[in-house]
Amino acid sequence: MTMSSVTLDSSGISSEINNSKKFNAIRDKLYSMDRNQQKIEMNRLGAAHEYAVGSAHAVTEDGMVLIASNSGSQLPAYAYGAGKVIWIVGAQKIVKNLDEAFKRIYEYTFPLEDARAKKAYGMNSNVSKILIVNKEIQPERIILIFVDEVLWF
Repeated sequence: MTMSSVTLDSSGISSEINNSKKFNAIRDKLYSMDRNQQKIEMNRLGAAHEYAVGSAHAVTEDGMVLIASNSGSQLPAYAYGAGKVIWIVGAQKIVKNLDEAFKRIYEYTFPLEDARAKKAYGMNSNVSKILIVNKEIQPERIILIFVDEVLWF
């Protein structure tokens, strides 16, 4: 499952996973479902899958990972539901501490995401939910890949 991510989209990772037929991509299954008739099934399918691939909005120097979301749809998989989580993160997202992480989310990331949402969907975005992953108790469940270049916001 590719989570909504400008980083994944701009790097071509979303397309490779969702369109290449090399993977059993869940996103297309979700798009083919009827939100009014199959909402619960869609929520379950989106929350618990073998792999969740996405990004983060900030990573503190001591290893806390923060993901902000308007809907929260990607958060259950990251927090618990996915068997494996792979985050692709631009090195520019590394910050000193939680204060800087929240500042980055609200003062930098959110305005860019809000403008993107207006253009793409004709509506505003919000920082409605923030997941902070401080530690993972399942060995090797989370893979965090830093890319030493600016990957969007």
